[in-house]
Order: sequence, then structure tokens, then C-alpha cells
Amino acid sequence: MQVSGSGVSYGSTVIVTCRMAIALAMFERHVLQPAAQTHFRQPVVGLQHFGSYACRNVYSRKTGRLSQHAWANAIDIAAFRLRDGRIVSVARDWEGSGASAQFLRQTRQGACRFFKVVLSPDYNAAHRDHFHFDMARYSVCR
Repeated sequence: MQVSGSGVSYGSTVIVTCRMAIALAMFERHVLQPAAQTHFRQPVVGLQHFGSYACRNVYSRKTGRLSQHAWANAIDIAAFRLRDGRIVSVARDWEGSGASAQFLRQTRQGACRFFKVVLSPDYNAAHRDHFHFDMARYSVCR
């Protein structure tokens, strides 16, 4: 199944399960765009991601369990591009109290409504520069 018509450009192809595609669409509509309007008075028109489908283990270790990325059940998002061209980066803007940091925190919290696992810089150093969203069987929101 191919999904097109999102108001947000993902730059490169994103391969995800149907459940994940629906969660992304709901996240865009009910979390991402309202947060952008609240903090910047303009929409998010694009995002930068580190990928979705990748057949690998968790943390790309040589052994261990498969990552949700191996099932096309996850995406890692590094930054959001606003209509005026401004980039809100997880790595650069997570810390602080300005509009960009508030937007990222609101976006992370809201994502927990639609994804089973939401990991951010608050989770661990491996997520210092991106949000990880997936549809695993268990729930984590950090």
C-alpha cells in the first residue's frame, strides 16, 4: 500500500506498516500541526528523518532482538521544517524553554496518543538527536 497526499514532506521514501502510516497521519493532524500553530503560527511542511524500515537489531547491535525498524514499524525523526524555512531540530532545540523547545516537548507528549513507543532525548543518549516512534506491543513514552 502506498500513501500519498500528506501535507508534510518526508524528503525521502518512508516505508512503514499500515498501522504506522495511520498513526503518522493522526499524529500530523492532531498533534504536529496544532503544536506548530500554537508555537509558531505556521504549519510544519517537512521533516527530516533518519529512516523507517531497516532490517537490523535494536541499537544496530550484532546480536539481540530485532528493532521495530526491521518490521517497518518505526520511524526516527530528527527535525521539522516550518513554512518559513525555519528548522526545529531535536539535537539543537530540545534543551531550553523557548518556542522550539516547547514545541518539541508538546510534540513528543502528543505523539504518545498515537504511537506505542515514543523515545526522545529524555530516554537515553542514543536518542539525543531524534524522536523514535513505533507501534510495538508494549508502551513507553519518554
